[in-house]
Amino acid sequence: MSSHRMSKKGRYIAWATAGAAVVAGAGIAATTSMAATTWPAQRTFTGRAFDTCAAPSLTAMKAWHTGFYGAAAVYIGGKNRGCSQPNLTASWVKSVSTLGWKLIPLYVGAQPSCQTGSNPEKLTATNAASLGATDAADAVAKASALGMKAGSPIYLDMESYDITNAACNKATLTYVRAFDKALHAKTYRTGFYGFTSSSAKAIATATDKTDLPGNLWYALWDKVNTTTSDWPWGSTQFTSHSRAHQYMVNSKETIGGYTITVDRDAWDAPVAITG
Repeated sequence: MSSHRMSKKGRYIAWATAGAAVVAGAGIAATTSMAATTWPAQRTFTGRAFDTCAAPSLTAMKAWHTGFYGAAAVYIGGKNRGCSQPNLTASWVKSVSTLGWKLIPLYVGAQPSCQTGSNPEKLTATNAASLGATDAADAVAKASALGMKAGSPIYLDMESYDITNAACNKATLTYVRAFDKALHAKTYRTGFYGFTSSSAKAIATATDKTDLPGNLWYALWDKVNTTTSDWPWGSTQFTSHSRAHQYMVNSKETIGGYTITVDRDAWDAPVAITG
C-alpha cells in the first residue's frame, strides 16, 4: 500500500519504474486443486473500505463507524509487513466485527528479486514454490489465530516489479500459485493486491490461470470510487463480487475526533468470516 510496506517515496518510484451480502462459492479462481472441497458461503462486502498501516485502536474504530466506510483492511502478517500491530488481536477482531465492521486480511509475502528496494524476504526461481507454500501456511495460521475462519479470503500483497523481466515474472507467478494452492488446501479463499501497471497486470494477463487468485484488488490512484468504469482488463474477468480498487492513497482524515492516514478502496469482493 502507499506507505505501508515501503516508504511513500519508494512506492511511487517502484510504481513508475514498473511502468455485506453472502454469496455461495463466488470469487474462486480457476484451479485444479479444489474441485472436491466443500466451501463455506462467501461473505462479501460492497461499498467503501479503507486500509492503513497499523490497525487503529478500538475506540478509533468505534468513532469511525459512521457509515462512510464499512470495511477495513488489516495486515495480518508476512516478513515484509511494515508496521507492528499492537491493536490487532483476536479480541479486537471480535469487537470491531460486533460493531459491524467487515475486515479484509492482507498478508505481505515475499517480494520479487527484480523489485526495486530491499526486503527482508525475497523470492527467487529456486525458492519460489517452497516459499509460497510456507508463507501461505503462516498466513492461514495468523488469520485463524485472529478469528478469521475458513472460507475467509487472504489477500497477498505484491508490490510493483518489472513484469517485462520474464524470469522474474515467472518466479513470481510460481510463488503466487504455490501460495494460493496452499490456501485452497486449508479452505481459505485467494486474493491479490497489486498495481495495474505491474503486479496486478501480471495476474490479470497470465495465459495460464491455474491456481491464480480468485479476487483482484488493483491499485490505480485515479480518485474514482469504482470497480467497473476504470477496470483495465476484460469485462468478464473477476466478476461475481471479485474486484476491489485502491483509488486514493495517503488521505489524512478525521472522523469522530480520531485522525488516521488511510488509503481509500472501492470494494466488491470477499471479506473475512468472523464471529
